[in-house]
This record gives sequence, structure tokens and C-alpha cells, in this order.
Amino acid sequence: MGYWGYFVVGRSVRPLTETEALAGVAGELRQRTSVPDGWQVWEFPSADGDVGSMNTLARETGAPALFGYVMDGACVVVEAAAPESGAWTTCLARAATARYLGAGDAGLTLEDYFLPPDEASARAVAWAAEAGREADPSALLEVLTADGDEVAENLLFRLLDRLGVVPL
Repeated sequence: MGYWGYFVVGRSVRPLTETEALAGVAGELRQRTSVPDGWQVWEFPSADGDVGSMNTLARETGAPALFGYVMDGACVVVEAAAPESGAWTTCLARAATARYLGAGDAGLTLEDYFLPPDEASARAVAWAAEAGREADPSALLEVLTADGDEVAENLLFRLLDRLGVVPL
């Protein structure tokens, strides 16, 4: 069985665990990395539960926020929000995500749940711009369409690198 859990990404001068948005899980978050300009990645290992609201985190910090929920190390549900450009949701390793969510059952497709890769790439470029970064849409699209032959956490960190917030 692979890894299950959340990665919380945000930018703040103080630890994200001190925000009201993450107060419910602050004691369970472990810092994975931080970079000098305030970007932080925290981990919440859990197969269930709710880590909090990335919309609230974005509003509270005044900066874009992103949650990546890794399912069994096979795929990632990505939820992102920014104070100005709003929220969007997509996934990494789409075929594996479809299997885990039962897409196809009851006539639903993966696109009923998530933005398709091209639309997610455009939203990710806007998210990065709001973060003060410049992101290449084709580099983002490469990650968003990756088949998931690698560990899903690696795909998430590649996405963060392509967004320009946490280098590999």
C-alpha cells in the first residue's frame, strides 16, 4: 500500500500551522520544506479526514495556496486557490485517479470532477502569476498529462517546481 495524505502549500512569513485555516490539524502537520521567500510545504499523512480550506488559507495569507491529496501513492487530487484568480481543481495521474474515484460509474467521467489538463494548465499559469511567478504552460501540461508511472508525490513536487514556488 502506498502513501495517503495531504501536502499543503502556501506562502507566509509565519508557519502555516499558525493560521486559522489549518487550526484543526496544526498539531498533526509536519513541515516538508520551505524556501527563503516564504513558500512552505507541510504534510498531513492521513487516509481520511479534512485538512482545512485552501480558499480560507489563500485569503488569510493573501497568497495562492494549493492542497495535493495523494491517494495510495498512485495519484493526486490538486486543489488550488488564489485571492484574486479564485479556485480550481485537477488531478495528476488521471487514469489512476479515475480508478480510485470510480469515474465511469453512474455515467460520470473524470472531467465531471476535475478540469481537463489544458484548462488546468491555463488556471495554473494564472495561479503562478498571482504568486509572482512565471510558469510555462507546456511544462505544466507535461506534468498534468503524465501517465503516473512514477510515485504520485514526485508528480506533485514536479508541479510545484513548474509553478515556480518550490524548486526540485
